[in-house]
Amino acid sequence: MITIKSTVKSSLDKVWNFWNSPEHITKWSFASPDWHTPYAENDLREGGKFKSTMAAKDGSMSFDFEGEFTLVKPNEALEYVMADGRKVEITFAETTDGVEITESFDPETQNPEEMQRAGWQAILDNFKNYAEAN
Repeated sequence: MITIKSTVKSSLDKVWNFWNSPEHITKWSFASPDWHTPYAENDLREGGKFKSTMAAKDGSMSFDFEGEFTLVKPNEALEYVMADGRKVEITFAETTDGVEITESFDPETQNPEEMQRAGWQAILDNFKNYAEAN
């Protein structure tokens, strides 16, 4: 698994809400400024499904990031299986500096692991910036 982390200077309730609410997901879930997430849905329960459409702003390409939750512990942890069968584990922990988010995911085989780590970290950094600014 590849693991990334970030600490968000905010309350745990706000971080959980911004991470899981579609109206917020569309504001932060992209890896670079030339991409965006025009659509998101999230059935936040074990067995519930989620889907976010990630798209290049110039319309040249898009894809759906989707999966099914296998664990939902409010304000604490999420686990899910992506549509391609890879697993993701996310924890949310209050610290003196804010909320530490730790995300671990199974890598795919098409791109180098460092590229995958950088892309997922960029999305996590976008989340941090969005949550701290709003």
